[in-house]
Amino acid sequence: MLEAPLKRLVDPLLRPIGGSITQDDYDLVSPWHSHDMHQLQYSFEGAIEVEDEHTHHLLPCSLAAWIPAGVAHRTSLHRVRSGSILFAPEAVQPAGERVRVLEVSPLMREMIIEAMRWPLQESQDPTGRAYFGALALLCAEWIQQETPLWLPTAHEPALQAALAYTRAHLINCNFGAVCRRAGLSERTLRRRFDKELGMSWNEYRHRARLLAAADLLKRTATPIGLIAAQVGFESQSAFAKAFRGLTGKSPRTFRAS
Repeated sequence: MLEAPLKRLVDPLLRPIGGSITQDDYDLVSPWHSHDMHQLQYSFEGAIEVEDEHTHHLLPCSLAAWIPAGVAHRTSLHRVRSGSILFAPEAVQPAGERVRVLEVSPLMREMIIEAMRWPLQESQDPTGRAYFGALALLCAEWIQQETPLWLPTAHEPALQAALAYTRAHLINCNFGAVCRRAGLSERTLRRRFDKELGMSWNEYRHRARLLAAADLLKRTATPIGLIAAQVGFESQSAFAKAFRGLTGKSPRTFRAS
């Protein structure tokens, strides 16, 4: 298991049931760390990245990350508007033992926005205590319905370079170019993908394309056929079939939700 420093966010003797942290305009890649509180992290505009020991999570404004207390992770924030809701460990049970990606419903989004009224470090009024009590109960339900929109991650530098290049060139990248960027032979890189990620490069690129499409579906009004082309699919029908296969929803239903 990955070792990471545990951050104490609030004195446990003074800790409320929950509170918020606004993270507007941050530009950072945090070191590996964990918290003594559960965290629900959400981007109001733009996309953030959260990694745990096994998985890379790209979170556009249609998705949120649930990070249980004590789970090692690191976060990348690049000039986006985002915020986190923190909960005392006993407030959400069971909280799980890994990062989960949640599809953000209109109710969840509005409750996260309203929760920004009560910063974690400030004293909390009765309304705030009641609000976070209700929000904690809802989180216990929401985290049981995670979405499969995630990507595996890697800790080895050459493979990290291959993954980053693939995500940056979804339309026209090919395996030869990825190998050159990673500085590895095709045979070696295929073996690394299978061993460290449990999937082939083609499977990784396929999933990365669908994740990018999910972002565009929620964040823009771009026609679905054009989104399919923008992330590298040859036809709208092929994209719709692949998207439904991963998420259980058509692109149109996912956008409407």
